Amino acid sequence: MTSSWSTPSRPNRGRESRHAGRPARIGCAARIGCALLPLLALTACGQGGDRPLPGAVHGGRGGTFERAALADGSRLVITTQGGVRVVGTEDGTVTVDGTTLARWDGDGDTRTLDLPCDEGDDRARDNCGGMPLVHVPAGVTLTVRARNAGIDVSDVRGALSLSTVDGDVTVQDSGTKDAHQHLVTRNGSVRATGIEARGVDAETVNGNVELLCTTSPDTLDGVTRNGSVRVTLPVDAPPYATDASTVNGRSVVDVPAAGAADRRHRLTLRTVNGDAEAHRG
Repeated sequence: MTSSWSTPSRPNRGRESRHAGRPARIGCAARIGCALLPLLALTACGQGGDRPLPGAVHGGRGGTFERAALADGSRLVITTQGGVRVVGTEDGTVTVDGTTLARWDGDGDTRTLDLPCDEGDDRARDNCGGMPLVHVPAGVTLTVRARNAGIDVSDVRGALSLSTVDGDVTVQDSGTKDAHQHLVTRNGSVRATGIEARGVDAETVNGNVELLCTTSPDTLDGVTRNGSVRVTLPVDAPPYATDASTVNGRSVVDVPAAGAADRRHRLTLRTVNGDAEAHRG
């Protein structure tokens, strides 16, 4: 095992009528009114289930979601049984590709966009293991929960929490210097370029962790088991308390070492089978 240290680590139905004894004859108008009541009730229920939420636009594809306004700073949660590509834009709306089946839900400052998977439904089949395209306001706080495919995010300036299984997590030119970024997969790699953060957690089991930061986070944790961890910090990055370790690989750190009492900036890189590296530049 090789390690590189800059400072020590510390470890109503079915009810009988009350008027059953009365004559059965009733007027025509009453019969019509009684017949209409169930129909009206069913219609109201159906409308309630399909009624768009405020700000949402439903298209001609069976009333499915196509577009909604969402302010910067709001939280958007995307759920899918496949993967997704998310691109930040400046027009303040969430939109999905015209062929993508999507459902919109939530209230307040948190909204959910679900991309349902159904192999028997032509409209939803592409969501199963696919990568539909979603545009979002650039300043949203974004959470994505996926599986069986990757997550690709670009130009989203808010905090990120991205997790998938059996796919890569890829981030380009995203984040903000005041936010914490959480990037997790299993059986895939985590790759981020041009990421801004106050803190970063990047983790996988079988794959690499590769991070290129445009700001100097207070804390950064990069962890894998079968793969390498490589981190590049800005050229003017401050000294870090660094713990970089591997079993079968090499450990290389050329980031300035913080003093024993200085743990404001902390860098932890861990792997078993692969290299652990941290650089400035």
